[in-house]
Amino acid sequence: MATIITYPTTDEYSGYVGNYINEAKAEDLIEGLTASYSYIAGLMQGLTEEQLLHRYAPEKWSIKELLVHMLDAERIFSYRALRFARQDKTELPGFDENKYVAPSKADSRDINSILAEYTAVRTASIELFKSFDEEALSQKGVASGLEISVRAIGYTILGHEIHHLRIMRERYLA
Repeated sequence: MATIITYPTTDEYSGYVGNYINEAKAEDLIEGLTASYSYIAGLMQGLTEEQLLHRYAPEKWSIKELLVHMLDAERIFSYRALRFARQDKTELPGFDENKYVAPSKADSRDINSILAEYTAVRTASIELFKSFDEEALSQKGVASGLEISVRAIGYTILGHEIHHLRIMRERYLA
């Protein structure tokens, strides 16, 4: 089994996911996911309810909604990684993240509940990726119309989170 999951090569992904992967500078995916989790969980615990519900502009998501969006995306990305690692060649559809926000009812949830879910999702993702050997990490499939490797999906999870963390710092907490 892989102990260090290294950065994907450019032939392992295409399209917009490259933007997320470029955000993920970790030399090891597991270390990156662990560090990002620790940072975000600590940050969220230090915010007031007013900060967690803040929207930097009308129609924009609150911090709670942003965090739940990251959880939804991580679940979907991990599911894709599992399918492709198991050599399932079924093309997987994209998803409209904006349609997930209102039904999540994130703003009415207690932050401790969201953080418990975050802990569970991240732990599951880390254990899933740790279970993949090099052959599984190199498997590719098509999701959202783009070919991507299992390894690149892992780095997409990390980069997507880093992308939203930067937005939080710049637009919500500045």
